[in-house]
Amino acid sequence: MIRISTIFIAICMVLVAASLGLILYSVAHISGTESAIVALAALTFMILYNAVSMRLRDRTDVGSQIADLSRGTADLARQVAEFGRRLSAIEGRVVSANSMGSDRIQSVVGEINELGALVKQLAVSVATHEDLLTSAKPPALPVDSELRKELPSADNDKPAAITAAETLTLAPAAPVSTAARSQSQTLAAVRSAVDENRLDIYLQPMVTLPQRKVRYYEAVTRLRDEKDQVLAAEDFIAVAENAGLIGRIDNAVMLRCVQVLRRLLVRNKDIGIFCNVSAATLGNPATFAQCLDFLEANRALAPSFVLEFKQATLRTIGPTETENMAALAKRGYRFSVDHVADLRFEPRELADHGVRFIKVPAALLLDPKQTSASDIHPSDLSDLLGRFGIDLIAERIEGERAVVDLLDYDVRFGQGFLFAPPRPLRPEGAAASSNVTTPADAKPQETSVTINGAVNGAKINATEVPAGPPRMTGAAALVRRVAGPA
Repeated sequence: MIRISTIFIAICMVLVAASLGLILYSVAHISGTESAIVALAALTFMILYNAVSMRLRDRTDVGSQIADLSRGTADLARQVAEFGRRLSAIEGRVVSANSMGSDRIQSVVGEINELGALVKQLAVSVATHEDLLTSAKPPALPVDSELRKELPSADNDKPAAITAAETLTLAPAAPVSTAARSQSQTLAAVRSAVDENRLDIYLQPMVTLPQRKVRYYEAVTRLRDEKDQVLAAEDFIAVAENAGLIGRIDNAVMLRCVQVLRRLLVRNKDIGIFCNVSAATLGNPATFAQCLDFLEANRALAPSFVLEFKQATLRTIGPTETENMAALAKRGYRFSVDHVADLRFEPRELADHGVRFIKVPAALLLDPKQTSASDIHPSDLSDLLGRFGIDLIAERIEGERAVVDLLDYDVRFGQGFLFAPPRPLRPEGAAASSNVTTPADAKPQETSVTINGAVNGAKINATEVPAGPPRMTGAAALVRRVAGPA
């Protein structure tokens, strides 16, 4: 563009000089030589004037560019200074957080040491009392009613709810019955347990990897027969579905899970619970309507309440089940897939159904045969699911070696006996939350939350009891109450 303008100006100057010479020759009757000299002089003058004016304009442009560059340099220096100030502030916060974390760790270590000493003292005391009871058994003497009122009792010195909570916290998980039962005996035990509300909830934590911080709990259902023998879910689910009792069980489990979730959210707003729902409940209009009314009344808990379905259920769902899942997703509830038998997934289809979690056994993820059997390499599965907003959870982790291998697969969550086994959640005498709306078929159950699990040596205690007389808190205080005075 600059060359074209220069050529145009040169042509104009030549034309002007030629016109001037022609005018002098024709009008002023000056000779041709003199007219040519005048025209040449005029052309030279115009050329010099144009060169000088262009030089002055270039100097002005360079000066303005230098001024703009100096202003930009000054702005850059100010931004660098601001970033330096912010970086110093962040470093100060990091140092402060590290110091606070070290102080908390020191306090926790001190309490754990104290707890260990108290447990040893408790063991010695129990052994001594057992030896005394074995060596000498006192005769039974009759005690009249008035004297019995005056006798001191350790159980009368503390509220009953506290005693029950302590017993539950220290007791291990109840063993699952392995006795062989016929189908009729199992059906009778299941029907009796449902009618008499002998339904227990076990909670197993799901932790983040590699931090191993508890993020979710999975609610596992157990039934107890007349002899208090525990029936595992795999023993009674099929029988309950065939007998039409699974809807009542799912309603009761949802009620318990919502009660537990309300208590856990008081302490940690980031916690959540996974609740299993059977295919029969999802496809039964009457039962699902009751569940939907209950979940609608408690939709404020939807971000923390995850409904879990089997992989086989999602692969065989019909129009009714799809519509029911859409109704739940519309109310903000998220879904999880468990009992995964293979790694053939359609992430887009699962995301459209509202699935946000997939639980895959660690052995299945780490199995070399899955590389050829599935459409995608297991190490890329987490990234593929993450593109559609689905988190991968590795379950049934039982060794540290599996954790190391799963970190290479970019797995964010883990579950298994390595972190904590399922712990029982038993009903206590504490009043249940009045804000929970119960489903039609579920019997209200007063529940006190007591979770006792270990993740990397750290205890997870969440015990709620009604307000009583002033007492000590913490794990060390619990052992002091059990052990008595030193």
